[in-house]
Amino acid sequence: MASKKNVSALIEEWMAEFGAEHGYELSRTEFVKEGDSWYLRIFVDKLTEEGYDRMGTDDCEIISRFLSAQLDAADPIRQNYYLEVSSPGLDRPLLKESDYKRFSGCAVDVSLYRAFNGSKTMHGLLGERDGEQLFIIDGEGQTHCIPLSLISKVKLAIVF
Repeated sequence: MASKKNVSALIEEWMAEFGAEHGYELSRTEFVKEGDSWYLRIFVDKLTEEGYDRMGTDDCEIISRFLSAQLDAADPIRQNYYLEVSSPGLDRPLLKESDYKRFSGCAVDVSLYRAFNGSKTMHGLLGERDGEQLFIIDGEGQTHCIPLSLISKVKLAIVF
């Protein structure tokens, strides 16, 4: 079995150059087993001069063909797997520092390992992330300072 870290590092390396050349940015990589099957999932953003754009099926196909060729040549994964390429989605998780900067001021859902101020979840506008804490502004305009050590997941909220 391939190491998740090694596969992710290879994808990151390949996508850095390919993405810069073709206008894509790697969001994250997952190599997971579900049932009897393994899945290598690649989540990618489309870049424009103005910022980010919507990923289409054509974009996913371009990246999939590129990565398939790279994976076939390097052969880092010994078992059978399915390659899936998609956008990070509307409710994407925020993982990198650049994600927090990019989506500052956007609505987010925060899941916590244990209750903080009486709840294991928070919803609000994403404020600053500094050192050991994340600031969330709730619906009443109050700012909450959440220790990063309590946070299990931060994702964009889908607001209708």
